[in-house]
Amino acid sequence: MTTDNDDWKIIERVRAGDDYAFDALMERYSRPIMNFIYRMIGNAAEAEDVTQEVFVRAFQNIQKPALYQTTAAFSTWLFQVARNAALDCLRRKKRHPETSLTALEDGGDTTPGAGPTAAEAAVARETGERIAAAVALLPEDQRTAILLSEYEDFSDAQIAAVMKCTRKSVEARLYRA
Repeated sequence: MTTDNDDWKIIERVRAGDDYAFDALMERYSRPIMNFIYRMIGNAAEAEDVTQEVFVRAFQNIQKPALYQTTAAFSTWLFQVARNAALDCLRRKKRHPETSLTALEDGGDTTPGAGPTAAEAAVARETGERIAAAVALLPEDQRTAILLSEYEDFSDAQIAAVMKCTRKSVEARLYRA
């Protein structure tokens, strides 16, 4: 598990002029950020573009300590940047996702014989598609809360920091979702 201290050390190196140190943060967070954005906007190509935009914004803002408030965990702040970028993308397109939001899988065990049978995989895929379709129909605030909670394992407090609301608001949004 990545610690906030590791992130802080890397951030300090970036601020000291080591631009290559930022690569470590990108390597650590690019997949979770991409998955989160993909689930928000429902288009893999757009998710890749928005993910790149997130890391450009992050790099620029880390250089300016006044813009990046060091009181929050870097991951919380980065997901807030990602959420805002995804919402910007949706606003630009003036649409809501209509296609299935099949979740990007995180690798998993590839040992032969260790996986599910074809029937189990088909049922799991269909169930995942139904869940993703239902999540896509949720209002933006509920969708963001459920994605951060269920897919990114964020605590209610972390979700509240990303969404800039109270913990009680997060609990209500999760309950409604």
